[in-house]
Amino acid sequence: MKRLRVRPSGHGPRTPVLLAVPALLAVAFLVLPLVGVLARTEWGAFGGHLTAPGTVQALKLSLLVSFWALGLSLLLGVPLAWLLARVPFRGKALVRSLVLLPMVLPPTVGGVALLLAFGRRGLLGPWLESTFGITLPFHTSGAVVAATFVAMPFLVISLEGALAGLRPRYEETAASLGASPVRVFFTVTLPMVAPGLLAGAALTWARALGEFGATITFAGNLPGSTQTLPLQVYLLLQEEPEAATSVSLLLLAIAMAVLVALRGRWTGTPASPRRTAPAAEPDSSRGPDSSREPEPGSSPEAPKASLSGGEADGGRWALRAEVGGFTELALDAGPGTTIAVVGPNGAGKTTLLRALLGLTPRAHATLRLGDTDVTELPPHRRRVAWVPQDGALFPHLSALSNTAYGLRAHGVPRAEARRAAQAWLDRLGVGHLSHRRPSQLSGGQAQRVALARALAARPRLLLLDEPLAALDQTTRAHVRHTLRSHLAGFGGVCLIVTHDPVEAVSLADRVLVLEDGRTLQDASPGEVSRHPRSPWVARMLGSNAWPGAATAEGLALDGGGSLVAAEPPPAGTRALAIIAPEAVAVHREKPGGSPRNVWPGTVREITASGSRLRVLVTSDRAPDLVAEITPQAAAELGLADGVPVWTGVKATEVTVVTL
Repeated sequence: MKRLRVRPSGHGPRTPVLLAVPALLAVAFLVLPLVGVLARTEWGAFGGHLTAPGTVQALKLSLLVSFWALGLSLLLGVPLAWLLARVPFRGKALVRSLVLLPMVLPPTVGGVALLLAFGRRGLLGPWLESTFGITLPFHTSGAVVAATFVAMPFLVISLEGALAGLRPRYEETAASLGASPVRVFFTVTLPMVAPGLLAGAALTWARALGEFGATITFAGNLPGSTQTLPLQVYLLLQEEPEAATSVSLLLLAIAMAVLVALRGRWTGTPASPRRTAPAAEPDSSRGPDSSREPEPGSSPEAPKASLSGGEADGGRWALRAEVGGFTELALDAGPGTTIAVVGPNGAGKTTLLRALLGLTPRAHATLRLGDTDVTELPPHRRRVAWVPQDGALFPHLSALSNTAYGLRAHGVPRAEARRAAQAWLDRLGVGHLSHRRPSQLSGGQAQRVALARALAARPRLLLLDEPLAALDQTTRAHVRHTLRSHLAGFGGVCLIVTHDPVEAVSLADRVLVLEDGRTLQDASPGEVSRHPRSPWVARMLGSNAWPGAATAEGLALDGGGSLVAAEPPPAGTRALAIIAPEAVAVHREKPGGSPRNVWPGTVREITASGSRLRVLVTSDRAPDLVAEITPQAAAELGLADGVPVWTGVKATEVTVVTL
């Protein structure tokens, strides 16, 4: 017997009848009462019912009460939502439960609770009356309090969800540009969670407009003072049912209009900015290729005062730092130094940057920039600018406003800040995109704007967290060239976290190698390339790296097997064997002659590397080995995945570095 299924329109899976029927019944259950209101409405008398003096008076009072309730909810609920979303504290679950309580509490019980708290014989009522002359029960202010009590949770829940969905990286980046916590909240946080705030505000207002139970219990039902529109419906239902139906339809229409306007955005979670290629029409004044990114160096030079953060700030800034905690190291660098920070995942690279920013409890940095000790200063006063991997451009601001943000945070007048920001955008080749939002920029354009924003803030220390990782090879080369030219004139110290050996070698004066939060090597790029002290760094540079213990002939490898080296260190010394891929010979038969290191293996992977091929060979007698050969040699050997081969390395081709 075949099971019946409902086929929806369009493409997609068919809906089972066992799910479709109850769903349709649920919709009917919700719709029928609304249909009943529409069916029983006397349309001929509808206008007269709504314009009756009592109804108009109740409507005006409802609007007054609901807007006051909305204002109080915004005043109290926004800070509460921020506290719940961002601040860890004991009892948070209890506080959140208290926020939700009015939503599940019977409204009349809520009214009784308000009466016992703020009534003339309540906990605070006598004090309010004797001290301030305020009497809440049976007064319009009491109706406002009742409406606020039952409606504010909608705002708090909606805004908390939006704040929880907002990545803290935007706010942290704003702080690194010099914005105080209050400025960050009003210029970054609130604009980015605006959908959640608007959704919560709309729901709060609609709930306050329709409040009945708590109001009649706490504030009474006094015409002109506390008799809101829902209470008017209650009275009309006893005396004029037809008028009650008309007023009910009005409240129903208002509530439905609010829900339709929100389009289901009940939680108001901020949408992640989606970066797409701009589809703007080219500017005819710029020629047919105006939409293309300019080549580095093609844009006009910025004024001298805007070129270097250190110089514009009146000096050059050395770096001295002692970092403790998860990451433990010391940094000492002169003005104009660029340090590449490398290491495997979990080595502590990002923790180091966040410690210098003062943004992590995992590590603490004693930090001196020039002659100023900034250890005890909050992040926004350290003059340490940060460019996260994704740039973290503020999606609600244009490229120009993003770039001027740090200057404005430091008190620079708006016109002057925008001129300096435009100069930086011009210098980085994206000045013609100053009017665009981040979602209208390509990856390379956005990274240039993020870099311009950091440099325009006149930092004393610049931190770049894999600034080129998300770019394609062509754009990466362009941005790397631009970055190198601007770092040459930077008066402070720059730290660049990277996994790209080309970036480390071409951009940095020093390479800092981290492992397990400790400094493994701190040397020039040339020294690190020739004598890497980390297997990870050696592999990052493209070499084979095998750790082991020295023997009389070479190394006893940690992964099993042995290696013969021409110049091994003293026996028992921990060492790292470095073998360049081009020094590895690949054969189909066991080779004879000079190689001292010969192992059988199997080809597991072949990848292209420029005009050559890199062949990964696995063996049970030695660790995995990468060889680099020409495509012609690979074809002659008939190499493919799974093909058995022999590999050979001369003892003189093995470089041994003591650890």
